[in-house]
Formats: sequence, structure tokens, C-alpha cells
Amino acid sequence: MAHVLLTFLGRVRKEEGGYQKTRYDFGDDSREEPTAFFGWPLQGRLKPDRLVILGTAGSMWEHLFEGDLAFGDAEEDARLALQEAVDHKQVTALHLAPLAPLLSERLGCEVILDLIPYCRDATEQVHLLEIMATHVGEGDRVNLDVTHGFRHLPMVALLSALQLQTMRRAEVDRIWYGSFDPETQKAPVYNLSGLLQIAEWLQALHTYDKDGDYSVFSRLIESSSPALAKHLGQAAFYEQINNTGQARGPLRKFRQELSATMENPLLRLFADELRQRTAWVENSTLAERQYELALHFLEYGDFLRAAILGFESLLTQLVQAAPGPLDPLNYAHRDLVKKQWDHTIKPRRQRSATEQAYLDLRELRNVLAHGSRSNFAEIQEALSSEDKLRNALHWAIQLAHEGAKH
Repeated sequence: MAHVLLTFLGRVRKEEGGYQKTRYDFGDDSREEPTAFFGWPLQGRLKPDRLVILGTAGSMWEHLFEGDLAFGDAEEDARLALQEAVDHKQVTALHLAPLAPLLSERLGCEVILDLIPYCRDATEQVHLLEIMATHVGEGDRVNLDVTHGFRHLPMVALLSALQLQTMRRAEVDRIWYGSFDPETQKAPVYNLSGLLQIAEWLQALHTYDKDGDYSVFSRLIESSSPALAKHLGQAAFYEQINNTGQARGPLRKFRQELSATMENPLLRLFADELRQRTAWVENSTLAERQYELALHFLEYGDFLRAAILGFESLLTQLVQAAPGPLDPLNYAHRDLVKKQWDHTIKPRRQRSATEQAYLDLRELRNVLAHGSRSNFAEIQEALSSEDKLRNALHWAIQLAHEGAKH
């Protein structure tokens, strides 16, 4: 796995004299040499295995060889040809190929110079993401520098960082921006990685809303709040194995400790969302939570889990309504009530609405779990399309929930 620094090269009008030299301030009292191109001090500080400089056909490529770094007469013809191509905004890979080795030798790392589109529309923006991904291997560590280049590139770079994390499983270390104030002549360096973390939280909220898995949050807060992460991880495990009752304990601990663990600014920002998504433990009964989850998974097309939780919600209510001190969290008690209903319902030709919902949910759960055909024509018909299956499940879940109350 390699350490990769991705940086951009922009364009400044000739009359402005190119990038202005400044002493970039990393906030650690280091005395950096004055430079115009932020990529150089960043490369010197990070020591990446690979430095990838990305620019358009009109970027100031010649600045790399005659600005902060001096190369004398080395590859003079190639540099003159590059200068002319820059003037006409017609730089090609053939202009860059003979010059990249000069930078590699000077900097002591692999240097790649690559052309990118201007990112004027969706097609070009996607192409930039594709280009950036080609320079990052599986599991690589990545730093992104968005100091130079077009003003809209930081937004594209943020999307690229998310893409690299997801598709390359890359570790995005930081997103760098070297600022410069011409009035004060100061050049503070900013870490924009907080934007990436906010995007990760938004992704996690979307993921949770889709599959109900708390672990997407526990991974985000593990480093700053390990105790909270542990509680969420335990709750996620119990709900993933459909043991909703056991999820209550760790979720209550999470909610109790959340207010006292707010040092993390991102946790503060999303605290209300986390409270909202775990509020069921304070109000819902076990059957209600199973019912809510069944409808949730049905909405997002997870039909198997919808059928399982719809059936389990009904069974929970039947255990609670059965004579005797039966515990809905006790598997033996649930199995006892289930066998009683199986034995009682099967011989009957006339069934109550709740009994029919029980049979339908049990049959749907079984055929969805095993991928088998059903012996019941109405169930097999429901499996013929997504709309029919969704309607059949919704009817059975709703009927079971309402009927078991009476």
C-alpha cells in the first residue's frame, strides 16, 4: 500500500506573474521556505511515495520547472515545447512525459503529471473522478491538496475522497488548502477533512434509514467515544439477529451517556438525529418496535426482513395474550405458542383475519428465506411482482398488528 499525494495545478494570467511566493504556515511554528506552488512544501512535509499533479491543457505546467525549482538546461527543448503549448492551452501527455522524471529525481519520489478536463459538466466531472481513482491503489493512504486549480475543484475533490474511500478502500488522511491573503501576506494552511467527515455522517444517516444498522454510527464515533460506539455496536448486533428486546439495554445506555459525551463537534451536530433514531426504546413495546421495523424494511424493499419482523411482532403479541406467565423474550415460550397456533389453525377451513395473517406471514417468511415455491396460489401470485409482494406483505403485517390487539 502506497502513500499518495494528489494535488492540482491551475492557471494565473501572465500579467499577474504566476503564483505569488509566500511562506505557508502549517500552524506548528515551522519555518517553511517561501514557495509559490503549495504542492512542494506539502510534499516535503508528507514524504509521499507518489506525487500526482493534475492540471488541464492550459494549466501553468511550465511553472513546475522554472518557478520554485530550477533545472538549468535540463530537457530545455521539452520545456520550451511545453511553454508554447501552455500559451495556446494545448498541453498533451506527450509534452509532460519527458519532464516528469526531472521532478521524480529532484523530489525523491514517483511523480506523475496527468491531464484532467475542465469539469464543466457532469461527464467531465465524472471523468476527473475516474482519473484520480487510477492513481490510487487498494488500501492506499491518500492526501488531497485543493489549493490550486479551479474554484469548483474542492467540491469535486470531496466527492473523489468519498469515492476513493468506498471503491478503493483508501484511507483519506487529510484534504489540504493553503490559503493566501494578499493584504496581510499571511498564508495559513487549513485542513478541510471536516467536510469529508460531515459527508460520511450524512452517508451513515442514509444507510441507517435504509437498513436500520446502528453500526454505521458506531464506526464514526469509535475513536472519540469508544463507550458510545460499543453500546451502538451491541444494539446493532441484537437488531441484526432480530433480537430486538436485547437491543433495548445498550440503546438506553447510549442515550443516557450521549449528552455527557459531546466533545466531538460532529457528534454534537448529529446528536438530535441519533436521539430521534433511537427514541423507540423509551416508548415502543417490543411488539410495536418489531412492527415499526417490519414497515421500515418493507418501505426499502427488504422483503425478507419485513416478513420476519411482521411475523415476530404478531407472535410477540400472541405470547403476551396467552394464559400463563409467558415471556415474549423466552424462545421456548415463543415456540410453544407458535406450535399451538400451527396445530390449531391448520385443520380449520374458516379462519379469522388474524389467523390468516399469521399463515400468510409465516408462508411468506419461509418462501423468501429459502427461495422456494409456495403451495398456496395467492402467495405464489404475490411473488410474481414487486408491487404484488409489497401489497401482500403490507396487508398481512397491518392486519396481524391490528387483529392481535383484539
